[in-house]
Amino acid sequence: MTLAEAAGRTYGPVPFPIESSAVAAFAAATGDDPNRWSAHAPPSYAAAALFAVAPSFLGDPVVGEMRSLIHTEQTFRWHRPLEVGETLEVEGRVSDVRARRALNLVTFDLAAGSWLDGTATFLMSAEAAAASPEEPEPAHDERAACEAAVPMPLPDEGEDLPPLHRSASRADLVRYAGASGDWNPIHWDHRAATGAGLPGVVVHGLLMASWLVQAAARHAAGPHPVAEMRLRFRRPLRPATAAVVTGAVGGGKELGLRLS
Repeated sequence: MTLAEAAGRTYGPVPFPIESSAVAAFAAATGDDPNRWSAHAPPSYAAAALFAVAPSFLGDPVVGEMRSLIHTEQTFRWHRPLEVGETLEVEGRVSDVRARRALNLVTFDLAAGSWLDGTATFLMSAEAAAASPEEPEPAHDERAACEAAVPMPLPDEGEDLPPLHRSASRADLVRYAGASGDWNPIHWDHRAATGAGLPGVVVHGLLMASWLVQAAARHAAGPHPVAEMRLRFRRPLRPATAAVVTGAVGGGKELGLRLS
């Protein structure tokens, strides 16, 4: 069996209940505003929807032993607010597998009821996908400065957005894994991370995406502040490293954001 045999396979539907305790845990793990997200789930809760069904794919025998699994691109489209108390059905589909020698680019489509759809691209390999020098891990609770994404008016078109400073400790990564369901060991196990060719454990891509969502959502009131996000993960972020979300306002209130 080869990974290419997964192309066209579907996974789910699986039930996805929107429980207040789970939403609160997710908001806390991502540094979001718990008061804003009590009756509704934040847009970044899309990560929990993705990892409600992705394990069914990752556990498929055709996937086999993958030494390296790296999230490289993600698109989400939100069609409405998501209320606490709802139960959705989440489905996934492998729409494409492209082999490049030992590497596989896997496109995984997501549908979560009438709330959300999206597409993830994973780089998967039975070998190390990178070759970075090993680094020591920071203390479990070490992180750089973080700040709340407080509500503020949207700047005019062409103007810069106020920066949003964020960081995550190794303990934060474990909390996020529990809240999102993304237990890829490169985010919490040093040996697994270095075995994948990384310098050590790295921050979850969708945790960083949640910081981008928060930087955008602070400029729009209500439970449906973001309609679509398209992002690419260019390089990993190590725990305890200072990161800042910056960007500018484009036409049609489209925001161009980056995390550096």
